[in-house]
Amino acid sequence: MASTRRPATVRKSPAKRAFRREIHWHVICEVVPMTPEQIDLVQRTWRAVLPVGDTAAELFYGKLFSLDPGIRRLFKNDMVEQGRNLTAMISVAVGMLSKPERILLAMRQLGERHAGYGVEQRHYELVGTALIWTLEKCLGEAFTPEVKAAWWATYAFLAGTMQEAACASSS
Repeated sequence: MASTRRPATVRKSPAKRAFRREIHWHVICEVVPMTPEQIDLVQRTWRAVLPVGDTAAELFYGKLFSLDPGIRRLFKNDMVEQGRNLTAMISVAVGMLSKPERILLAMRQLGERHAGYGVEQRHYELVGTALIWTLEKCLGEAFTPEVKAAWWATYAFLAGTMQEAACASSS
């Protein structure tokens, strides 16, 4: 039976720094559950981004490709459709943060698929950076340090789950 993990925040070590290493984030960070306040912040701010979802996705991929133009080769499909898939996946994940056991299997499968597409460990940091940058651009003044920390915690949980599955499937 698969174990379930709660979304996590990183204590005394920013999640972003954890993704700079080529090892699993949970090995180098002390993991504690996300607070209900953090979950609420992420859910509220995501609802504020949704009305501009297509623009947010365009900003996200533009930033991602500017960080590493080589990543563009991993995307073979229509980028508008890809952006809509991204916002739909984030919507589901964010909606289930208070019940993460409901999305763990889907996130693991997503991680396995991404490994098959050629996604590497180093890409996860870039995606996190592009995501946080996009949220900052879309939310403006509402993107407070607390919101930023809550989103990094969310990303650490989701990406960490994907990375675990990707590593397990390749070994």
